[in-house]
Amino acid sequence: RWRSKKESNKMLMDLWMSLLLVWITCVSSASMTPIIGQSRSTQTGGPAAVASGLGEGQRLLSRAKRGWVWNQMFVLEEFSGRDPILVGRLHTDLDVGNKNIKYVLSGEGAGTIFAINELTGDIHAMKRLDREEKAEYTLKAQVVDADNNEPLEPPSEFIIKVQDINDNPPQFIEGPYHASVPEMSAVGTPVTRVTATDADDPVYGNSAKLVYSILDGQPYFSVDPNTATIKIALHGMDREMREEYLVVIQAKDMGGHMGGLSGTTTVTVTLTDINDNPPKFSKSKSLHSLKVGGRVKANDRDIGENAKSTYNIIEGDDQGSFEIITDTQTQEGILRLKKPLDYENKRTFTLKVEATNIRAEPSPSGGPFKDTATVKITVEDTDEPPVFSKPMYLLEVKENAPINTVIGTVTARDPDASGSLVRYFIDRHTDLERQFNINVDDGKITLAKALDRETDTWHNITVTATEVRNHSQISRANVAIRVMDINDNAPEFADEYDAVLCENGKPGQVVQIVSAVDKDDPIQGHYFDYRLVPEMLNNPNFTIKNNQDNTISILAKHDTFRRQKQKLYYLPIIVTDNGNPPMSSTNTLTIRVCGCSKEGIVGSCNAEASVLPIGLSMGALIAILACIILLLVIVVLFVTLRRHKNEPLIIKDDEDVRENIIRYDDEGGGEEDTEAFDIATLQNPDGINGYLPRKDIKPDLQFMPRAGQHSGPNGVDVDEFINVRLHEADNDPTAPPYDSIQIYGYEGRGSMAGSLSSLETASSDSDQNYDYLREWGPRFRRLGELYSVGEILALW
Repeated sequence: RWRSKKESNKMLMDLWMSLLLVWITCVSSASMTPIIGQSRSTQTGGPAAVASGLGEGQRLLSRAKRGWVWNQMFVLEEFSGRDPILVGRLHTDLDVGNKNIKYVLSGEGAGTIFAINELTGDIHAMKRLDREEKAEYTLKAQVVDADNNEPLEPPSEFIIKVQDINDNPPQFIEGPYHASVPEMSAVGTPVTRVTATDADDPVYGNSAKLVYSILDGQPYFSVDPNTATIKIALHGMDREMREEYLVVIQAKDMGGHMGGLSGTTTVTVTLTDINDNPPKFSKSKSLHSLKVGGRVKANDRDIGENAKSTYNIIEGDDQGSFEIITDTQTQEGILRLKKPLDYENKRTFTLKVEATNIRAEPSPSGGPFKDTATVKITVEDTDEPPVFSKPMYLLEVKENAPINTVIGTVTARDPDASGSLVRYFIDRHTDLERQFNINVDDGKITLAKALDRETDTWHNITVTATEVRNHSQISRANVAIRVMDINDNAPEFADEYDAVLCENGKPGQVVQIVSAVDKDDPIQGHYFDYRLVPEMLNNPNFTIKNNQDNTISILAKHDTFRRQKQKLYYLPIIVTDNGNPPMSSTNTLTIRVCGCSKEGIVGSCNAEASVLPIGLSMGALIAILACIILLLVIVVLFVTLRRHKNEPLIIKDDEDVRENIIRYDDEGGGEEDTEAFDIATLQNPDGINGYLPRKDIKPDLQFMPRAGQHSGPNGVDVDEFINVRLHEADNDPTAPPYDSIQIYGYEGRGSMAGSLSSLETASSDSDQNYDYLREWGPRFRRLGELYSVGEILALW
């Protein structure tokens, strides 16, 4: 059975460790009990039971179960002594003092963090441990023979737990904090909550039990010691007096007792604004001397929406001559003039202006969220620019109006008491084409160029008015001139129609629906009248039908239209509008006669298509044509191949030394061979006047053929013919430097002629010497070598 013993060099601080010492003492007393014989230890993972074997005949004794778990050991973290700390001791019943055994330790940290005494079983911690890094270690212990390391008992597993000490201060992971709370909040209003964490063991002792307190921020704020909720602690905190506060919060472990570790964080608390201040004029109930366009301002100590105010005139403007608006950027009241003032009638005005908060919430003081001020306005006689009678003028003119037609008049006056004269001008940046003029004295606008409504319907120009005495005072007015339409455009076809008429159509079939367009824009809308030209009224082919929607239908009168007879028809149509005076134009509709299917689908419109045989489609005709072309190609290839087969290949490479060696082993037919040479050319020298190309080479230059030679009175002059051809061969630049080779391989049957060869082989009895062949040049070198070899062989 395994035993464990705890030895420690310092007193434990709590009751739990005292109970552990009592348990160690009990275990030590049990290990001192004498044991007879040999026993085996059994580990169950729960309460342990031990049975000791006695001598033969002895009765079996049993030990009562204990309520402790023996397979756990404890060690304090952060131990900093010079010697290794004793964790515990392992003991087995086999260790009776005279047996050669040793203890072996394995598992997490064995040999590095924990070491065991092989003889005594003492386990020591060799390094400083940190519970926050690793809280427990699982190891195995075993007893082996010291001589051969054979295990004497199976391994047993146990755990070494690192016991926590208070070595980690509290930390505010999310700090520093920022919070906000409305100003004038009541005492106890929650502001925010902070949270601190402690890495120590929350189960063991008070190392992780935190208590919160406030170090800086009193008497304005307080903090709950357990929940760390920050609350308002002072009544009447005004944002206008102080807007931001810095609060320092401390968290201390060990329940806040002395010796505990602590951590701090900061909380920035911002007071948000409420509407607790009314607007105030800087000169309340005093006179503000202003001109028109002047500004007044009521200051509000609040910010944002709470500081926005509106201004109103509540007294002194019975005639409604003034108005005041609010500048949204500066929160100022701008005084403006609504009606013209008469300097001679009234020169001063005293107005009472009121400023009111937009968000009129109940004030903590109970006062109103408004303030008033008195404003005095002095009317000055200043030089003002001319004022037009209208801010914008709308004029109309017909597009056929003649030049210098008066279109309209603009008027402006000087509002000053002096009443200066006014001059008028057109801003030419708005009238680049200079289509209009204006009289500088009376403002009459006249036409300078002809107008076309279809080009421009509206013309927008700017007219300026300037005082005669002060040219710097300028006013502007916009003038819109609308060009009125007249009927000056004739209607015409809406599209270039491509009308198609089917040959197999029935009388009355609709050939085309025709519509018209007109560039004019009459008030009553368009109505078009269609009719055929007088000479086409009684035409036998087509007629028209009014569709009562400004369109007509072109109808065929018969069904005998044929492309062979006439494939195009031209139908002139007169289109007249309803204008005053009416305008008309003649438009010609082109109608094509085409072949159509039974369903009316247009096929071909060509006149040639009608002569095709009945029953053959266009695809069939294309297939037939392709077959004919293929047959022609085959015939041409056959003739070409036969021609090349009959022609001997006599062109040889210039570098081939055997090019002049001709075989004569096939004898011809002799005199019976009439095809060997054709003398028909000699009998008819005029038969070939053209140039016959050479078959053995391809000349680079074309030799011009000679003019035909006329024969003498006898019809054939062979001598002259041969001389002429000889001369031509000598002077032909395209002819090769060798004569043409003729083949005499076939001499006919029964020829009495012998072989053309005059050379004998080396096997003959001739003693002819052929060394002279080597002296004839490179062309006869191979032939000389052949006969020389024959002589050498003969010598052997």
